[in-house]
Amino acid sequence: MAVKAKISNSTIRNLKPSDKRLNDTDISGFHARITENGKIKYYLFYRLNGKQVNYLLGADGQITPAQARDLAKDKSAEIIKGIDVQAVRKQAKEQVRLSKLSTLRAFVEQKYKPWLETRNAKTSTAAIKNLKASFPQFLDFQLSDITAWHLEKWRNEKKSGGLKPATINRRINTLKGCLSRAVEWEIIESHDLHKVKALKVDNSKVRYLDKDEEKRLRDALKSRDGKIKSQRTSANKFRVERGYELLPDLTQNTFADYLSPIVLLAMNTGMRRGEILSIEWQNVDLSNRNLTVISENAKSGKTRHIPLNNEAYETLKNWKIDSGFHGLVFKGQDGKQLLEIRKSWATVLDMAKIEDFRFHDLRHHFASKLVMASVDLNTVRELLGHSDLTMTLRYAHLAPEHKAAAVNLIG
Repeated sequence: MAVKAKISNSTIRNLKPSDKRLNDTDISGFHARITENGKIKYYLFYRLNGKQVNYLLGADGQITPAQARDLAKDKSAEIIKGIDVQAVRKQAKEQVRLSKLSTLRAFVEQKYKPWLETRNAKTSTAAIKNLKASFPQFLDFQLSDITAWHLEKWRNEKKSGGLKPATINRRINTLKGCLSRAVEWEIIESHDLHKVKALKVDNSKVRYLDKDEEKRLRDALKSRDGKIKSQRTSANKFRVERGYELLPDLTQNTFADYLSPIVLLAMNTGMRRGEILSIEWQNVDLSNRNLTVISENAKSGKTRHIPLNNEAYETLKNWKIDSGFHGLVFKGQDGKQLLEIRKSWATVLDMAKIEDFRFHDLRHHFASKLVMASVDLNTVRELLGHSDLTMTLRYAHLAPEHKAAAVNLIG
């Protein structure tokens, strides 16, 4: 039952848990509450614009009854002026919270990175790493201080350093996306990075293999497989002579290791390297000759289904026998996901004497062969997983007969 008396040292000292509450007789709404274990807190109850609020003044021991009284008087005066003191406190707390996230480094680590991980855990680490590596000079900037002028200056430096326009655009878009989330989550009011327009990129140039290059690449893959198998046979012969444990025999395998099946799969499906290295056997349906790129591993964030042609089907069927039937299709030596094939890929390109050709160009090779075989661009778009035709149109020039047929309709 509530007790009425002037809140003072003596009344607070005599307050018992059974009293529960002590209402001050001088200041309206000023009161103290005591818990069952004897802890006391001071409050100010008020009504403003139909809203009822119990405002915490402080805990006994942290402030004295006299200090609580003075604070209650001050807050009562503010309330009379129409100030919602509880709302002011919440706003102040929010400002403190936001101030802790106000630098790019803090925002990325505490808010942006956790959010990215909920969307695509496998790529979030790389995305954050690239963001930090691309803009180290901005990490300790206040978010609101990163302006279009800073980004234009950064871009000019990168252009002068020889960085390609497409790479520059991609990195800028990463930073724009980060700051746009900060606006959406009300960390900052706005940013002006939209003023930095994308550099023009010539997407019409597509690197793909001509017939002779493709033959040399295939021959190099076979030669590499043969060399590895021969080395394994020789190594096991050496081990037999010395009584050592034998290494797995490769003579009956179609492939010596992961490289050939990865390259052949890329050439016949147009899958990205990350998509190939992330695929699991449960996503491969050999019975129906179909492969599924799940949304978590797709750059677009959308699941797509890719039919397997004869070579892709035979490649996966034989690799399944060579490597195993469960988990990831392509594993590293530790049994975990294979993350990089750069060294072995460079070796086979050198063997084939192929220059200026990246692994990603196998995707262009796949698309180019489809277009040159008169496959319509929308089908190519669906197989590649492009969200619209804009990216796919870079291959349009590879089908000149379609343009010739069009103009001949009126000739």
